[in-house]
Amino acid sequence: MLSLGLLIIRLVIGLSFAAHGTQKLFGWFGGHGLKGTAGWLESIGVKPGYTMALLAGLAEFGGGLLFAAGLVTWLGAAAIIFTMLIAIVKVHGANGFWSTSGGYEYNLILIAVALGVAFTGAGDYSLDALWLK
Repeated sequence: MLSLGLLIIRLVIGLSFAAHGTQKLFGWFGGHGLKGTAGWLESIGVKPGYTMALLAGLAEFGGGLLFAAGLVTWLGAAAIIFTMLIAIVKVHGANGFWSTSGGYEYNLILIAVALGVAFTGAGDYSLDALWLK
């Protein structure tokens, strides 16, 4: 049962995170693509905007896919954690805890989930489990 629970968590968080990355990279799912994301990043003081948008999009997309597949799960978790820490520092931290005020509540939940899975392991239904057997 633990492995099934881990699979559900990995799929929901990982695929959602990967989709978020496609918003930055390709403008899919209502995103603004690299150019729009770069402009927004520059407006909040993150420079160079285009490079940082590309790195953020790749970290979210690649990290999310690794996490969902349970492939080098620690690396996917690290990508999720790192991007969420940056989001807290640069965007959400100043707004307090609650997400209803634009705070870091949701970012912290994603960090906790990623850390929990990284420390627990991806479970039996993962590519890591196939390679480690």
